[in-house]
Amino acid sequence: MRVLIADDEPLARARLDSLLARRADVEVVGSVADGEAALEACALLLPDVILLDIEMPGLGGTAVARRLAEVPMRPQVVFCTAYEQHALSAFDLGATDYLLKPVRAERLDEALDRAATRLQPPVAAHSAWLRARSGADEVRVRLDDVLYLLADEKYVAVHHGGGMWLIDDSLRQLETAHGERLVRLHRNCLVPRARLLGLRTLSDGRVLARLSGTEVTPEVSRRNLPAVRHLLRTDAG
Repeated sequence: MRVLIADDEPLARARLDSLLARRADVEVVGSVADGEAALEACALLLPDVILLDIEMPGLGGTAVARRLAEVPMRPQVVFCTAYEQHALSAFDLGATDYLLKPVRAERLDEALDRAATRLQPPVAAHSAWLRARSGADEVRVRLDDVLYLLADEKYVAVHHGGGMWLIDDSLRQLETAHGERLVRLHRNCLVPRARLLGLRTLSDGRVLARLSGTEVTPEVSRRNLPAVRHLLRTDAG
């Protein structure tokens, strides 16, 4: 996966470059300091992913994303910024993810895995089954029958209409394999996109997801809330 870094802060570029160096599947093809240079680099280097700062002198990150949206072979855009208030507009521009500075390795990995999923051809129909364990038996469950997936320290529980089974794959592996069909609510929870009905905000500010087929309402983290809201608006349209 070819990655371009675009940030006007040298230290921010150096940090991203260091984090990307951990991954054998990533090649940093360029590092630029402003929006115009980012557009030129995209045209010349054809990156798969651009890590794009929003607040840059001259042409800002959102303007770059709008310009890239007009390009046939546009890269996946992952915004990296210190400002939360741009999240909704970022996803409206079709961003793959939205990372807050200082960018954590775990969140960068999630964004890159999500971008890799979008870059892959459509997943074959046979991959719509998950392998699980029910006691000593190995079973499989259709992804369409899954209500939600919860991760504990040692395992991932697949909750479905018939109860709960355990699965050996991590949430990250599941998201990579089925990224277009699963939605991350928080770091320990994925739900099928088709199950997501809406959101409910509690008096203490917490936001819960309403799912079809179950009364369980998993909490949505503040970090993932803009993406979930955008998804609800997009699917409703």
